[in-house]
Amino acid sequence: MIATLCVLLGMPCPAVPVPPGIAQASDTIRVEVGSKEVNGKVYAPHAARVRVRIGSDTSRVVSEWTNELTVGDSAGRAVHRWVTKGTQYPPNSAPVTWELRQTYDAVTLAPYGYLSERSNGARTQLVINGTSVRGTRKLAGDTTVQQVDVTLDRGGFFAGASDLVPLAVGFKEGRVMTAPVWSPTMTKAEMRIFSVIGKTPVNVEGTEVVAWKVEERRQSDRQLMATWYLLEKSPYMVYGEVPLPNGQTQRMSEVEIPMSSKR
Repeated sequence: MIATLCVLLGMPCPAVPVPPGIAQASDTIRVEVGSKEVNGKVYAPHAARVRVRIGSDTSRVVSEWTNELTVGDSAGRAVHRWVTKGTQYPPNSAPVTWELRQTYDAVTLAPYGYLSERSNGARTQLVINGTSVRGTRKLAGDTTVQQVDVTLDRGGFFAGASDLVPLAVGFKEGRVMTAPVWSPTMTKAEMRIFSVIGKTPVNVEGTEVVAWKVEERRQSDRQLMATWYLLEKSPYMVYGEVPLPNGQTQRMSEVEIPMSSKR
């Protein structure tokens, strides 16, 4: 969200037309985990490959992974099962492989399960039930298994998959959505603002793709957390830009790949 000059100067603001792409208050949709405005059924089973670079699109790949979504059943409730397998390429050390398995509610996108395992020995397994987060965590190079028992202030969508929220609510130029997000390193949910800027072309590994541009900001200070380029079909997210503390930009490109034969 962009603050006007008069707000920055502490002066009364005159009534002015809202420029295209900046939403009126009536365009804002405030969602929580479980809100009826969220429809995770828009996501169909699919697989995709993501490559991450720092700086430019021609920089070396620092990390890559595959995502595969299948739809299943858990105690009579439809769930999304995401399997992510990746490799991180540190500049001066051996690659680190990892696997992440997540379970979400297929409609509300509420997180239910989280299992992360890395080749350096790190492992986190969590069960999420509303605001309750319980499980175990073991850090890399550590033999001690830590117990996790956290009660969040509110339920949150998984921060590592925050780009799922805008399509599940629905794209509309100028629309603004607020939603809480959470990750295993957080003890409370954090509110984010998603602003749908509009459709725009973006270069995805040499191919021009017309996608919905969505900005994600932290609500507390309006800091830009990411810019997403999203589709209404697989692979759904095709490009992402994340500002880094050192002033560089992390760039993620995503392309559709065949699903594995073993589901």
